[in-house]
Amino acid sequence: MVNADDTADTHNEELALATSIPHGNGNSGTPVVANISSNGDSKLNQRLYEPRERFIISKNVVVIGLAFMIHFTAFHGTSNLQSSVNADKALGTTTLAVIYGSLILSNIFLPMTVISWFGCRLTMALALFAYMPYIAAQFYPRFETLIPAALMVGFGGGPLWCSKCTYLSTVSEALTQVRGSNSRKDVNTVKFFGLFFIFYQMAQVWGNLISSSVLTLSAAESTSPANESLAVDDLDLEASISRVGELCGARFCPGIGAEVNPNLVPPAPEQIRLLNSIFLTCMAGAVVMMIFGVSSLKRYGVKRGDTGDGISGLKLLTVTINLLRKRRQMLMLPITMFIGLEEAFLAVDFTRSFVACGWGISKIGFAMICFGVANAIAAGIAGALVERIGRVTLAAICAVLNLCLLTYMYSWEAREGDYLSYCAFAAIWGICDGVWLVVVNAFYGILFPNHLIAAYSNFRLWESTGSVIGYVISSQLCTSTKLIILMSVMLVGCVGYGLIEYRVWQKQKNLESMLSD
Repeated sequence: MVNADDTADTHNEELALATSIPHGNGNSGTPVVANISSNGDSKLNQRLYEPRERFIISKNVVVIGLAFMIHFTAFHGTSNLQSSVNADKALGTTTLAVIYGSLILSNIFLPMTVISWFGCRLTMALALFAYMPYIAAQFYPRFETLIPAALMVGFGGGPLWCSKCTYLSTVSEALTQVRGSNSRKDVNTVKFFGLFFIFYQMAQVWGNLISSSVLTLSAAESTSPANESLAVDDLDLEASISRVGELCGARFCPGIGAEVNPNLVPPAPEQIRLLNSIFLTCMAGAVVMMIFGVSSLKRYGVKRGDTGDGISGLKLLTVTINLLRKRRQMLMLPITMFIGLEEAFLAVDFTRSFVACGWGISKIGFAMICFGVANAIAAGIAGALVERIGRVTLAAICAVLNLCLLTYMYSWEAREGDYLSYCAFAAIWGICDGVWLVVVNAFYGILFPNHLIAAYSNFRLWESTGSVIGYVISSQLCTSTKLIILMSVMLVGCVGYGLIEYRVWQKQKNLESMLSD
């Protein structure tokens, strides 16, 4: 028996999909914008806003971006060092795998329930707080301390990212109402996600700047016992330099350690403690900003308990699972998993196989700063580029650039201290990652306008699945094999994404024909 509400939801989503942003030339005519709820009316159509609401909406987006930037300054700065600092018995990579493994469960079961209890704003604040034990556990890094803390991060991550995405999509629709007929929700959504990711990716800059500064500047003041025991004479050092091309880059394999390559000697314990103290303070500041600096979504008609979609948490869980039966969701899975895979490769394999192996652990932060700057710039201009050249064109350019980068990294021979190459790789990677994040995040909101939390829950679910796979294989396969896997998944993902865009284009064309008649 077919439920009438489900049929209505399907019809309304198809209509919303058909009337979404043109994906070709962003200037080709004025689109018809429809955002219809389950009763046939837009959630925000009946609400009137004062002109100053534009400032309030923008302020909220900026504060959320700043809070995430400060928070993930600490998280990224710590995570990027895990595979090198906590390399013993693969503690670092195991911890990261646990984070993203628990994030999979979190994305399935927690977002709708937690958001319905606390609302988007408080959910973000509580989820940010759940990350803090992970930094505290770095003071005493053992399996019994890091694994429980990693579980807290994973269980907090699902509600955090779903509530963030829901908040941005909701205020994008509110801004459309404020600005009137000259504004399109689709463009506003991309722009807000782009603005958010400017702040978010700048966390890579500040986190890695702090970590590299602490590890480099304090190195002269203290000498690690590990450094003393692993010191080598000049002859051995020259021999190790000559072997960088054989051991590092795509040729790196699990098992290569400090006894073979002095670049992989871990930092002194006192340096790590100082770094963790700074990062723990950053996370506490982010929680305070989220609680006192962001407005509740009640002012935009979203009440606590309706999860922003007007349905109960249990029904929304069913919707989240049912989305996997939709063709457009299935076609989005490969590109979504690719985002998780490439992020895991960057955090573990690039930092260890390329930067740490060929340049040194203390230099990881400098290379990742290049990634963060390029990522923020790419995320910032992605919205404007979508409006000017279209979503499909931008995604195609990104795919070609990404494929060229992976191919070159596969054939490149590593050289000792070749910082220009390491920074260039990180910067180009940042451009591709920034574009993928903005385009795919915004596209989920366009494809599933009636089930935003469920859609973003699925996005984080499959992105996390890709990350877990990346972390698991990081300690099992050589880097060259992982690069081939990345290229294969990206190509499959681009095919799926292209098929969905073609379907969107067909529906828009059919709608234009109906209106012209």
